[in-house]
Amino acid sequence: MDFPMFHLDWLNNRMLIAIIAILHVIINHGLAVGFMPFVTWLEQRGVSRSGRDQITDLDWDNMVYKIMKVAFIITTTVGAMTGVGIWFSVALVSPASIGSLIRVFYWAWFTEWIVFVTEVILIMVYFLTWKNSNTSLKAKLRHIKFGWYLSIFSWITMAIIVAILGFMMDPGNWQTNPSLLNGILNPMYLPQLLFRTPTAMLVAGIFGMFLITLFTKAQSSLRLNAVKYASKWLLLWAPISLTAAYMYYAAMPQAMTANLSTAVGTLAFSQYYDALLYVAAAGAGLTLIIGVVGVYKTKWLKPYMVVIPVLTAMAYLGLVERVREFIRKPYVISQYMYSNLLLKEDYVVYKQDGILKHATYTTVNEVTDENKVEAGKSVFIIACSRCHTAQGVNSVVDVFDRMYGSTGNLLDIGSMAAYMPNMHSGRTFMPEFPGNEKEAEALATYIKYLQQTGDVLEGAQEEGITINPNHTAATLINKNK
Repeated sequence: MDFPMFHLDWLNNRMLIAIIAILHVIINHGLAVGFMPFVTWLEQRGVSRSGRDQITDLDWDNMVYKIMKVAFIITTTVGAMTGVGIWFSVALVSPASIGSLIRVFYWAWFTEWIVFVTEVILIMVYFLTWKNSNTSLKAKLRHIKFGWYLSIFSWITMAIIVAILGFMMDPGNWQTNPSLLNGILNPMYLPQLLFRTPTAMLVAGIFGMFLITLFTKAQSSLRLNAVKYASKWLLLWAPISLTAAYMYYAAMPQAMTANLSTAVGTLAFSQYYDALLYVAAAGAGLTLIIGVVGVYKTKWLKPYMVVIPVLTAMAYLGLVERVREFIRKPYVISQYMYSNLLLKEDYVVYKQDGILKHATYTTVNEVTDENKVEAGKSVFIIACSRCHTAQGVNSVVDVFDRMYGSTGNLLDIGSMAAYMPNMHSGRTFMPEFPGNEKEAEALATYIKYLQQTGDVLEGAQEEGITINPNHTAATLINKNK
């Protein structure tokens, strides 16, 4: 409503955020939050394995250094770019929601940035001073301390962000008592944090085991010992992750769990919900199996045997992240802001006056017989385009084609317009239609136009912007005189 609409009609706006965010979460959790304590623990084991005349077991230490090097390169390149990418994409696609969250969590984000900058400094110090730390036992022990400090700061960054993610799912009593503390201590915070922490350790452990098998010789004592250590790590964290996943599920509001069949596999695959749940469970289950094999049949493990468990563990984390994004619908901030970025409390006004009258960026401000297509386009941009495209991923035309089974035939404007005011009853993950009857008819007219012409919807980045004449600076100044 209050921002020009950036739009990718071929990809879908939400998909842009999802791709960047899921990749970032996998890197952040698996190669930072979980990997830093895993690597530090292995480095510490190298000191305990050394002889009396050694500072550390140098072969072991070199192996751990190589593992850390992989994490360092990925986190400081792809991890850093996707972290910035989340802010960039969300600011383009969902500026109203990120603006609201910043107002609530300003000091939390301020603290997180300080912690994050400290984390960046620590990871640089930890990696770049690794070789020099082997000059004395005192230096090595100090280096290991830096590793544990890095681990703590990595976890704190996640702990702060998880508070914000939990708030978006369920703000709790924040709306009646809007304070930062109430925002942080929302009902979903601890269940989500208790899930993400062991899952990060799990992903780190299985990826670390893969790197161990790559950087060591088959059947060597170095590989056998390192694999056993990594296996013990997996056997510790896999059961905790699975238990925490159930606790996380149990804490979800009933309205959200009702969306799970669609959230896990999208509407088209909702009938395969049970099968997909087993696939998700396999993400943690396979790591548990690999852990058992690593302890009791260590010599069996080869790099190729760990590839699938690594991918399924990452898919497990990524799938939970995708589900978290979806199940809070029809809201982007539960009970406060709908996924179309319209405030719940404003719907009464929109349904009475229509949304075009109150929109800042629109080519028309009311529906007439002559401008129905153009008015419908503006309604679609405001009310639908955060989740739907014209012809791309999750195309609104395809949705109605599937609904009416009319592929190849023209959609009926009257049927679509009659459905829109009640669509949220059948599809609970969709917000209520915010406009009036004329705007519903205009939107239906535009959807039929899209079906007939194959036209795409260009965003403000291509079409430019048009300001509602009722919202220009001159008009507002005259109203206040």
